[in-house]
Amino acid sequence: MEPKYQDIKLEISGQIGIIKFNRPKSLNAFGGKLMQETISAIRELNDHPTTIFTVLTGEGRFFSAGADVRASGLDTPENYATKGEKKLAYVTRFAPALEMLRSIIDHTKVFVLALNGPGVGGGAAWFTGVSDIVLASSTAYLQVPFSALGLVPENGSAINFSQSMGVHRTNEFLMFGRKLSAQELEQFGMVNRVFEGKGDEFHKQVREYLEEQLRVNDGKSMKEMKRLQNAPLRDGRLVAVWNSMDALAERFVEGAPNRRFEVKKKELEGKIPTVDMSDC
Repeated sequence: MEPKYQDIKLEISGQIGIIKFNRPKSLNAFGGKLMQETISAIRELNDHPTTIFTVLTGEGRFFSAGADVRASGLDTPENYATKGEKKLAYVTRFAPALEMLRSIIDHTKVFVLALNGPGVGGGAAWFTGVSDIVLASSTAYLQVPFSALGLVPENGSAINFSQSMGVHRTNEFLMFGRKLSAQELEQFGMVNRVFEGKGDEFHKQVREYLEEQLRVNDGKSMKEMKRLQNAPLRDGRLVAVWNSMDALAERFVEGAPNRRFEVKKKELEGKIPTVDMSDC
């Protein structure tokens, strides 16, 4: 019998449910069935009768490298009869990400992001601002190449980051692609706690930390705290996710990301040297 999930791992340990991205050879990029399976696992844990914490983390040295540039197909030209047809095609393509963010925003358990390593692109931007608690290994960093690839801040990240670390720091992070270390993220209020462990040791430290919270605090009270705090934020977060998806689709209608993705894919394949993309 085939395992239920191929591109993620789902583990339930007491009152803690752990979803682990499991494409380490691809640095946990959003390929294969990773997004679909993550949505299913979040739904499964949302309905679980006894868990309090839902943890999202990654296998291997990266949390997630975001979009899989090699397999994205975004560098392949497609012909559309009208711009409206092209817009609808991209909105449809981005629907899994929209549903994944909605499932996190509406999740009833305390949602913990455990950054076991670097997050890049969507791996840096999608989850951090909508998580209830963010824990990080000292090896983690976040970086987004949105402007370099002709994209926009994805899935509401422009609003979600600015709520945590302020507008000016967020602008530098999202506009200029500044890399932020785990220590800087903690200083800026984006990460709650940094652990020195990495790999299995980090995952062990996260589990022990959450188990300690369960020993000290009432689980229902923590879930109610989450509900009361997030209720007035919920609609704004969903609107931000939708607006950013709409803006991203418009960028693809214009064609700028396709040209930049084509150059980046050739760089990754070693066919051309790194180039100045200011004219793309």
